[in-house]
Amino acid sequence: MDQHGRATYADAMTFDGHAPLNPADLAASMRPFGDSVMLPAEAYTSEEVFAWERENFFSTWLCVGRGADVAEPGMQRAEQVGSTSVLLVRGEDGELRAFANVCRHRNHEILPCGGSTKARAITCPYHAWSYKLDGELFSAAGYRDVTGFSMKNYPLHDMKVAEWGGWIFLDVTGTGGDFHEHIAGLDERVRDYAPERLVLQHKHEYVVNSNWKIINENYQECYHCPSIHPELCAVSDSESGENFVGPRGAWVGGYQDLKEHAMTMSLDGSSNGLQIPGLTDHQKRTIDYIGLFPNMLISLHPDYVMTHRMVPLAAGETWVECAWLFTPEAIAEPGFDHTFASDFWDLTNRQDFTACESVQRGLESGYSTVGVLSPQEEAVYHFITMVARGYSGQPLNAHPMTTPAQGANS
Repeated sequence: MDQHGRATYADAMTFDGHAPLNPADLAASMRPFGDSVMLPAEAYTSEEVFAWERENFFSTWLCVGRGADVAEPGMQRAEQVGSTSVLLVRGEDGELRAFANVCRHRNHEILPCGGSTKARAITCPYHAWSYKLDGELFSAAGYRDVTGFSMKNYPLHDMKVAEWGGWIFLDVTGTGGDFHEHIAGLDERVRDYAPERLVLQHKHEYVVNSNWKIINENYQECYHCPSIHPELCAVSDSESGENFVGPRGAWVGGYQDLKEHAMTMSLDGSSNGLQIPGLTDHQKRTIDYIGLFPNMLISLHPDYVMTHRMVPLAAGETWVECAWLFTPEAIAEPGFDHTFASDFWDLTNRQDFTACESVQRGLESGYSTVGVLSPQEEAVYHFITMVARGYSGQPLNAHPMTTPAQGANS
Protein backbone atom coordinates (compact mmCIF):
# COMPACT_ATOMS: atom_id res chain seq x y z
CA MET A 1 0.00 0.00 0.00
CA ASP A 2 1.14 3.58 -0.62
CA GLN A 3 1.14 6.48 1.85
CA HIS A 4 -2.53 7.23 1.16
CA GLY A 5 -3.62 3.66 1.76
CA ARG A 6 -4.16 2.96 -1.94
CA ALA A 7 -3.42 -0.42 -3.47
CA THR A 8 -0.20 -0.34 -5.47
CA TYR A 9 0.58 -2.35 -8.60
CA ALA A 10 2.30 -5.01 -6.51
CA ASP A 11 -0.80 -5.35 -4.34
CA ALA A 12 -3.05 -5.73 -7.40
CA MET A 13 -0.89 -8.38 -9.06
CA THR A 14 -2.11 -11.94 -8.73
CA PHE A 15 -0.63 -15.34 -9.53
CA ASP A 16 2.80 -14.09 -8.38
CA GLY A 17 2.77 -11.39 -11.03
CA HIS A 18 1.85 -13.74 -13.89
CA ALA A 19 -1.43 -14.31 -15.67
CA PRO A 20 -3.24 -17.60 -14.96
CA LEU A 21 -1.97 -19.29 -18.13
CA ASN A 22 0.42 -22.14 -18.81
CA PRO A 23 3.96 -20.68 -19.10
CA ALA A 24 4.76 -23.24 -21.82
CA ASP A 25 1.87 -21.93 -23.93
CA LEU A 26 3.15 -18.37 -23.55
CA ALA A 27 6.68 -19.44 -24.44
CA ALA A 28 5.33 -21.02 -27.65
CA SER A 29 3.74 -17.68 -28.58
CA MET A 30 7.07 -15.90 -28.02
CA ARG A 31 9.16 -18.15 -30.24
CA PRO A 32 10.68 -16.45 -33.33
CA PHE A 33 8.26 -15.46 -36.06
CA GLY A 34 7.63 -18.39 -38.36
CA ASP A 35 7.96 -20.85 -35.50
CA SER A 36 5.51 -19.28 -33.06
CA VAL A 37 1.80 -19.91 -32.47
CA MET A 38 -1.09 -17.79 -31.27
CA LEU A 39 -2.05 -17.39 -27.64
CA PRO A 40 -3.98 -20.28 -26.08
CA ALA A 41 -7.79 -20.18 -26.23
CA GLU A 42 -7.99 -19.47 -22.49
CA ALA A 43 -6.41 -16.05 -23.11
CA TYR A 44 -9.60 -15.10 -24.96
CA THR A 45 -12.27 -17.06 -23.09
CA SER A 46 -11.28 -17.28 -19.42
CA GLU A 47 -12.94 -14.85 -17.03
CA GLU A 48 -10.00 -15.47 -14.69
CA VAL A 49 -7.57 -14.21 -17.33
CA PHE A 50 -9.92 -11.29 -18.05
CA ALA A 51 -9.91 -10.31 -14.37
CA TRP A 52 -6.10 -10.39 -14.37
CA GLU A 53 -5.98 -8.21 -17.50
CA ARG A 54 -8.38 -5.71 -16.01
CA GLU A 55 -6.25 -5.31 -12.89
CA ASN A 56 -2.97 -5.15 -14.79
CA PHE A 57 -3.17 -4.24 -18.49
CA PHE A 58 -6.17 -1.95 -18.11
CA SER A 59 -4.94 0.00 -15.11
CA THR A 60 -1.81 1.62 -16.58
CA TRP A 61 -1.56 4.23 -19.38
CA LEU A 62 -5.02 3.68 -20.74
CA CYS A 63 -6.60 6.06 -23.24
CA VAL A 64 -9.85 7.43 -21.77
CA GLY A 65 -10.87 10.06 -24.32
CA ARG A 66 -10.06 13.52 -25.64
CA GLY A 67 -8.83 16.52 -23.73
CA ALA A 68 -11.58 18.53 -25.43
CA ASP A 69 -14.06 16.70 -23.17
CA VAL A 70 -12.59 18.61 -20.20
CA ALA A 71 -11.16 21.59 -22.04
CA GLU A 72 -12.18 24.51 -19.80
CA PRO A 73 -11.24 25.31 -16.19
CA GLY A 74 -13.73 23.73 -13.80
CA MET A 75 -14.82 21.00 -16.20
CA GLN A 76 -15.07 17.59 -14.49
CA ARG A 77 -15.77 14.15 -15.90
CA ALA A 78 -15.89 10.65 -14.36
CA GLU A 79 -14.70 7.58 -16.29
CA GLN A 80 -14.55 3.87 -15.56
CA VAL A 81 -10.94 2.68 -15.78
CA GLY A 82 -10.22 -0.98 -15.17
CA SER A 83 -12.07 -1.88 -12.00
CA THR A 84 -12.16 1.64 -10.58
CA SER A 85 -13.65 5.06 -11.28
CA VAL A 86 -11.58 8.15 -12.07
CA LEU A 87 -12.44 11.85 -11.89
CA LEU A 88 -10.82 14.10 -14.51
CA VAL A 89 -10.63 17.80 -13.63
CA ARG A 90 -9.30 20.83 -15.54
CA GLY A 91 -7.78 23.29 -13.07
CA GLU A 92 -7.83 27.08 -13.15
CA ASP A 93 -4.19 26.85 -14.23
CA GLY A 94 -5.21 24.84 -17.30
CA GLU A 95 -3.62 21.65 -16.01
CA LEU A 96 -5.53 18.39 -16.28
CA ARG A 97 -5.60 16.35 -13.08
CA ALA A 98 -6.98 12.92 -12.25
CA PHE A 99 -8.32 11.72 -8.90
CA ALA A 100 -10.00 8.63 -7.57
CA ASN A 101 -13.71 9.34 -7.97
CA VAL A 102 -14.27 8.82 -4.24
CA CYS A 103 -15.00 11.35 -1.51
CA ARG A 104 -12.65 11.12 1.49
CA HIS A 105 -15.58 11.34 3.92
CA ARG A 106 -17.79 8.27 3.35
CA ASN A 107 -16.52 7.08 -0.07
CA HIS A 108 -19.45 8.37 -2.10
CA GLU A 109 -18.69 8.87 -5.81
CA ILE A 110 -18.09 12.50 -6.74
CA LEU A 111 -19.78 11.95 -10.12
CA PRO A 112 -21.48 8.90 -11.61
CA CYS A 113 -19.36 7.17 -14.26
CA GLY A 114 -19.88 8.96 -17.57
CA GLY A 115 -21.19 12.01 -15.73
CA SER A 116 -19.79 15.51 -16.14
CA THR A 117 -20.18 18.98 -14.69
CA LYS A 118 -18.50 22.38 -14.59
CA ALA A 119 -17.95 24.20 -11.31
CA ARG A 120 -15.40 26.23 -9.38
CA ALA A 121 -15.00 23.39 -6.89
CA ILE A 122 -15.31 19.61 -6.67
CA THR A 123 -18.27 18.82 -4.43
CA CYS A 124 -19.50 15.46 -3.17
CA PRO A 125 -23.30 15.27 -3.57
CA TYR A 126 -23.72 13.17 -0.40
CA HIS A 127 -22.57 15.44 2.48
CA ALA A 128 -21.22 18.38 0.44
CA TRP A 129 -17.55 17.96 1.26
CA SER A 130 -15.86 20.32 -1.20
CA TYR A 131 -12.40 20.31 -2.73
CA LYS A 132 -10.41 22.80 -4.76
CA LEU A 133 -9.77 21.89 -8.39
CA ASP A 134 -6.33 20.66 -7.33
CA GLY A 135 -7.96 18.11 -4.98
CA GLU A 136 -7.36 19.92 -1.68
CA LEU A 137 -10.27 19.73 0.81
CA PHE A 138 -11.49 23.20 1.83
CA SER A 139 -14.99 22.64 3.21
CA ALA A 140 -16.33 19.90 5.48
CA ALA A 141 -19.59 20.90 7.16
CA GLY A 142 -19.62 20.32 10.90
CA TYR A 143 -15.92 19.53 11.26
CA ARG A 144 -14.62 23.02 12.03
CA ASP A 145 -14.44 22.42 15.79
CA VAL A 146 -13.66 18.70 15.76
CA THR A 147 -10.49 18.12 17.77
CA GLY A 148 -7.64 16.69 15.73
CA PHE A 149 -9.39 17.09 12.38
CA SER A 150 -7.30 18.78 9.70
CA MET A 151 -8.53 19.32 6.16
CA LYS A 152 -5.01 19.02 4.81
CA ASN A 153 -5.10 15.31 5.73
CA TYR A 154 -8.04 14.58 3.40
CA PRO A 155 -7.20 15.53 -0.18
CA LEU A 156 -8.63 13.50 -3.03
CA HIS A 157 -6.39 10.59 -4.05
CA ASP A 158 -4.47 11.75 -7.11
CA MET A 159 -3.53 9.61 -10.13
CA LYS A 160 -1.04 9.92 -12.96
CA VAL A 161 -2.46 11.52 -16.09
CA ALA A 162 -0.93 12.57 -19.41
CA GLU A 163 -2.18 14.43 -22.47
CA TRP A 164 -0.72 13.59 -25.84
CA GLY A 165 -2.04 14.37 -29.31
CA GLY A 166 -5.21 15.74 -27.74
CA TRP A 167 -5.94 12.39 -26.03
CA ILE A 168 -6.01 11.67 -22.30
CA PHE A 169 -4.12 8.74 -20.77
CA LEU A 170 -4.35 7.46 -17.20
CA ASP A 171 -2.05 5.33 -15.06
CA VAL A 172 -4.34 4.36 -12.20
CA THR A 173 -1.82 2.15 -10.39
CA GLY A 174 1.03 4.66 -10.72
CA THR A 175 3.34 1.88 -11.90
CA GLY A 176 3.22 2.39 -15.66
CA GLY A 177 6.52 4.24 -15.69
CA ASP A 178 7.18 7.35 -17.73
CA PHE A 179 4.42 7.98 -20.29
CA HIS A 180 6.92 9.08 -22.92
CA GLU A 181 8.70 5.75 -22.55
CA HIS A 182 5.34 4.02 -23.06
CA ILE A 183 4.87 5.81 -26.41
CA ALA A 184 8.58 5.97 -27.31
CA GLY A 185 9.03 6.30 -31.06
CA LEU A 186 5.34 6.92 -31.70
CA ASP A 187 5.42 10.70 -31.55
CA GLU A 188 7.68 10.78 -34.61
CA ARG A 189 5.09 8.83 -36.59
CA VAL A 190 2.08 10.86 -35.47
CA ARG A 191 3.29 14.44 -35.02
CA ASP A 192 2.96 15.50 -38.69
CA TYR A 193 -0.80 14.86 -38.46
CA ALA A 194 -1.05 17.29 -35.51
CA PRO A 195 -3.93 15.37 -33.89
CA GLU A 196 -4.02 17.82 -30.99
CA ARG A 197 -5.54 20.48 -33.30
CA LEU A 198 -7.98 18.18 -35.06
CA VAL A 199 -11.64 18.34 -34.11
CA LEU A 200 -13.98 15.44 -33.37
CA GLN A 201 -16.84 15.44 -35.87
CA HIS A 202 -18.46 12.06 -35.38
CA LYS A 203 -18.23 8.84 -33.41
CA HIS A 204 -19.91 5.44 -33.37
CA GLU A 205 -20.19 3.09 -30.42
CA TYR A 206 -20.30 -0.67 -30.78
CA VAL A 207 -20.57 -3.58 -28.38
CA VAL A 208 -18.64 -6.45 -29.98
CA ASN A 209 -19.12 -10.01 -28.73
CA SER A 210 -15.41 -10.65 -28.94
CA ASN A 211 -12.33 -10.48 -26.76
CA TRP A 212 -10.43 -7.18 -27.03
CA LYS A 213 -7.28 -8.94 -28.26
CA ILE A 214 -9.09 -10.44 -31.27
CA ILE A 215 -10.06 -6.91 -32.34
CA ASN A 216 -6.43 -5.81 -32.01
CA GLU A 217 -5.19 -8.83 -33.96
CA ASN A 218 -7.68 -8.29 -36.75
CA TYR A 219 -6.57 -4.66 -37.01
CA GLN A 220 -2.93 -5.65 -37.40
CA GLU A 221 -3.28 -7.64 -40.64
CA CYS A 222 -4.88 -7.40 -44.06
CA TYR A 223 -4.51 -11.08 -44.92
CA HIS A 224 -8.28 -11.22 -44.43
CA CYS A 225 -9.06 -8.15 -46.55
CA PRO A 226 -9.67 -9.85 -49.95
CA SER A 227 -12.14 -12.19 -48.23
CA ILE A 228 -14.33 -9.73 -46.34
CA HIS A 229 -13.45 -6.14 -47.40
CA PRO A 230 -14.22 -5.59 -51.11
CA GLU A 231 -14.77 -1.87 -50.53
CA LEU A 232 -11.43 -1.46 -48.78
CA CYS A 233 -9.61 -3.44 -51.43
CA ALA A 234 -11.08 -1.14 -54.10
CA VAL A 235 -9.13 1.83 -52.68
CA SER A 236 -6.08 0.20 -51.07
CA ASP A 237 -3.82 -2.69 -52.06
CA SER A 238 -4.08 -5.29 -49.28
CA GLU A 239 -0.56 -6.60 -50.00
CA SER A 240 1.11 -3.17 -50.02
CA GLY A 241 3.01 -1.41 -47.28
CA GLU A 242 5.31 -2.52 -44.51
CA ASN A 243 5.29 -2.90 -40.76
CA PHE A 244 7.17 -0.28 -38.78
CA VAL A 245 10.62 -1.42 -37.73
CA GLY A 246 11.83 -1.25 -34.16
CA PRO A 247 9.26 0.74 -32.16
CA ARG A 248 10.71 1.36 -28.71
CA GLY A 249 7.40 1.87 -26.93
CA ALA A 250 4.39 -0.33 -26.26
CA TRP A 251 2.91 -0.15 -29.74
CA VAL A 252 2.93 -1.93 -33.09
CA GLY A 253 1.81 -0.91 -36.56
CA GLY A 254 2.37 -0.50 -40.25
CA TYR A 255 1.04 1.22 -43.34
CA GLN A 256 -0.74 0.48 -46.60
CA ASP A 257 -0.70 2.33 -49.90
CA LEU A 258 -3.68 4.00 -51.49
CA LYS A 259 -4.48 2.92 -55.02
CA GLU A 260 -3.63 5.42 -57.74
CA HIS A 261 -7.15 6.81 -58.12
CA ALA A 262 -7.84 7.10 -54.38
CA MET A 263 -7.24 10.24 -52.34
CA THR A 264 -8.29 8.62 -49.05
CA MET A 265 -10.21 5.71 -47.58
CA SER A 266 -13.81 6.19 -48.70
CA LEU A 267 -16.26 4.20 -50.78
CA ASP A 268 -15.06 5.77 -54.05
CA GLY A 269 -11.64 7.01 -52.89
CA SER A 270 -12.64 10.68 -53.00
CA SER A 271 -12.46 13.09 -50.07
CA ASN A 272 -14.99 15.62 -48.84
CA GLY A 273 -12.40 17.05 -46.47
CA LEU A 274 -9.09 18.87 -46.77
CA GLN A 275 -5.65 17.34 -46.67
CA ILE A 276 -3.89 17.70 -43.35
CA PRO A 277 -1.19 20.38 -43.90
CA GLY A 278 2.49 19.56 -43.62
CA LEU A 279 2.37 15.90 -44.64
CA THR A 280 5.15 14.33 -46.67
CA ASP A 281 4.52 12.93 -50.15
CA HIS A 282 4.63 9.44 -48.65
CA GLN A 283 2.07 10.33 -45.97
CA LYS A 284 -0.28 11.73 -48.61
CA ARG A 285 -0.42 8.33 -50.32
CA THR A 286 -0.54 5.95 -47.36
CA ILE A 287 -2.64 5.04 -44.35
CA ASP A 288 -0.89 4.26 -41.05
CA TYR A 289 -2.44 1.66 -38.70
CA ILE A 290 -1.06 1.86 -35.18
CA GLY A 291 -2.03 -0.14 -32.10
CA LEU A 292 -1.05 1.54 -28.82
CA PHE A 293 -1.25 -0.98 -26.00
CA PRO A 294 -3.66 -1.82 -24.59
CA ASN A 295 -6.80 -0.11 -25.87
CA MET A 296 -6.17 2.41 -28.64
CA LEU A 297 -5.99 2.01 -32.42
CA ILE A 298 -4.87 5.06 -34.41
CA SER A 299 -5.49 5.24 -38.17
CA LEU A 300 -3.72 8.13 -39.90
CA HIS A 301 -5.23 9.24 -43.22
CA PRO A 302 -4.14 12.14 -45.46
CA ASP A 303 -7.31 14.06 -44.56
CA TYR A 304 -8.50 12.70 -41.22
CA VAL A 305 -7.48 10.68 -38.19
CA MET A 306 -9.65 7.83 -36.95
CA THR A 307 -9.33 6.10 -33.60
CA HIS A 308 -10.81 3.01 -32.00
CA ARG A 309 -10.91 3.07 -28.20
CA MET A 310 -11.73 -0.19 -26.46
CA VAL A 311 -13.10 -1.00 -23.01
CA PRO A 312 -13.31 -4.74 -22.28
CA LEU A 313 -16.61 -5.62 -20.60
CA ALA A 314 -16.03 -9.37 -20.24
CA ALA A 315 -13.75 -12.03 -21.69
CA GLY A 316 -15.98 -12.20 -24.76
CA GLU A 317 -17.42 -8.68 -24.90
CA THR A 318 -15.81 -5.33 -25.77
CA TRP A 319 -17.16 -1.80 -26.01
CA VAL A 320 -15.59 0.07 -28.94
CA GLU A 321 -15.76 3.78 -29.72
CA CYS A 322 -14.76 4.76 -33.25
CA ALA A 323 -14.08 8.49 -33.67
CA TRP A 324 -13.26 10.68 -36.68
CA LEU A 325 -11.15 13.85 -36.38
CA PHE A 326 -10.75 16.49 -39.10
CA THR A 327 -8.93 19.79 -39.50
CA PRO A 328 -10.81 22.94 -38.40
CA GLU A 329 -10.36 24.29 -41.93
CA ALA A 330 -12.12 21.28 -43.47
CA ILE A 331 -15.02 21.56 -41.05
CA ALA A 332 -15.41 25.26 -41.92
CA GLU A 333 -15.72 24.47 -45.65
CA PRO A 334 -19.27 24.91 -47.04
CA GLY A 335 -20.85 21.52 -47.60
CA PHE A 336 -18.39 19.58 -45.46
CA ASP A 337 -19.80 16.15 -44.59
CA HIS A 338 -17.93 13.58 -42.49
CA THR A 339 -19.91 10.64 -43.88
CA PHE A 340 -17.46 9.99 -46.73
CA ALA A 341 -15.13 8.68 -43.99
CA SER A 342 -17.52 7.53 -41.26
CA ASP A 343 -19.82 5.56 -43.59
CA PHE A 344 -16.87 3.76 -45.18
CA TRP A 345 -15.38 2.77 -41.84
CA ASP A 346 -18.71 1.90 -40.23
CA LEU A 347 -19.20 -0.63 -43.02
CA THR A 348 -15.62 -1.89 -42.63
CA ASN A 349 -15.92 -2.02 -38.84
CA ARG A 350 -19.05 -4.15 -39.05
CA GLN A 351 -17.35 -6.53 -41.48
CA ASP A 352 -14.40 -6.80 -39.10
CA PHE A 353 -16.50 -7.18 -35.97
CA THR A 354 -18.60 -9.92 -37.55
CA ALA A 355 -15.37 -11.82 -38.23
CA CYS A 356 -14.08 -11.15 -34.70
CA GLU A 357 -17.29 -12.48 -33.18
CA SER A 358 -17.01 -15.62 -35.28
CA VAL A 359 -13.43 -16.15 -34.05
CA GLN A 360 -14.66 -15.75 -30.47
CA ARG A 361 -17.35 -18.37 -31.00
CA GLY A 362 -14.77 -20.70 -32.51
CA LEU A 363 -12.47 -20.25 -29.52
CA GLU A 364 -15.38 -21.05 -27.19
CA SER A 365 -16.54 -24.08 -29.20
CA GLY A 366 -14.41 -26.65 -27.44
CA TYR A 367 -12.81 -27.56 -30.78
CA SER A 368 -10.39 -24.68 -31.22
CA THR A 369 -6.71 -25.25 -31.97
CA VAL A 370 -3.78 -22.91 -31.38
CA GLY A 371 -3.55 -20.83 -34.54
CA VAL A 372 -0.50 -20.41 -36.74
CA LEU A 373 0.56 -17.19 -38.45
CA SER A 374 1.02 -16.56 -42.16
CA PRO A 375 3.95 -14.51 -43.48
CA GLN A 376 1.48 -11.60 -43.84
CA GLU A 377 0.69 -11.60 -40.12
CA GLU A 378 3.97 -10.45 -38.62
CA ALA A 379 2.36 -7.44 -36.95
CA VAL A 380 -0.08 -9.82 -35.26
CA TYR A 381 2.97 -11.72 -34.01
CA HIS A 382 4.41 -8.57 -32.49
CA PHE A 383 1.13 -7.78 -30.78
CA ILE A 384 0.66 -11.24 -29.26
CA THR A 385 4.28 -11.45 -28.13
CA MET A 386 3.78 -8.11 -26.39
CA VAL A 387 0.72 -9.57 -24.65
CA ALA A 388 2.58 -12.79 -23.79
CA ARG A 389 5.46 -10.84 -22.27
CA GLY A 390 3.00 -8.87 -20.17
CA TYR A 391 1.33 -12.08 -19.03
CA SER A 392 4.78 -13.40 -18.06
CA GLY A 393 5.75 -10.35 -16.01
CA GLN A 394 8.23 -9.06 -18.60
CA PRO A 395 8.44 -5.54 -20.11
CA LEU A 396 5.95 -5.14 -22.95
CA ASN A 397 8.49 -3.75 -25.40
CA ALA A 398 11.44 -6.02 -24.59
CA HIS A 399 11.81 -7.29 -28.16
CA PRO A 400 10.93 -4.64 -30.76
CA MET A 401 10.27 -5.35 -34.44
CA THR A 402 13.40 -5.90 -36.46
CA THR A 403 12.15 -6.71 -39.96
CA PRO A 404 9.65 -5.21 -42.39
CA ALA A 405 6.74 -7.40 -43.38
CA GLN A 406 4.43 -7.59 -46.36
CA GLY A 407 0.83 -6.47 -46.08
CA ALA A 408 0.03 -3.98 -43.38
CA ASN A 409 -3.35 -3.80 -41.76
CA SER A 410 -7.05 -2.99 -41.93
